[in-house]
Amino acid sequence: MGEQSKVKFPQGVVDEYAALGIDLPALFSAGHLGTRMGVQVLEASAERVVGTMPVEGNTQPYGLLHGGASAVLAETLGSVGAMLHGGITKIAVGVDLNCTHHRGVRSGLVTGVATPVHRGRSTATYEVVITDEDGKRVCSARLTCLLRDAEAPRG
Repeated sequence: MGEQSKVKFPQGVVDEYAALGIDLPALFSAGHLGTRMGVQVLEASAERVVGTMPVEGNTQPYGLLHGGASAVLAETLGSVGAMLHGGITKIAVGVDLNCTHHRGVRSGLVTGVATPVHRGRSTATYEVVITDEDGKRVCSARLTCLLRDAEAPRG
């Protein structure tokens, strides 16, 4: 997700993971894809996840933000929220992603905000609203994640 040290997590959540020897910002990474696309998570809790992504480098042949890039941002943010909701005993696995693209964007930064629609024991669903720098809605997405039991640490 780009630079991890800037992510704002609730202190209680950071402390819970640290007590188990887990570096929370390192755990919540979009991996190589998120880094390649310039995704940055700015704020993360089970109630709200905020992140940005540059349009440059993430466009389709017409020069507009690629719909798949919006999907990557939406799935990243919704997954982080679901992982935080599930806590240290669960892992979140995306099972359904729906994106509606409202307008094209040619430059700048887009911002996504993920908020929960449903947070249960076995699934979590997040709505993700992606806007341009003028605050205009670019994409509305909904992500549902299955919350699976995490494997016990080996060793």
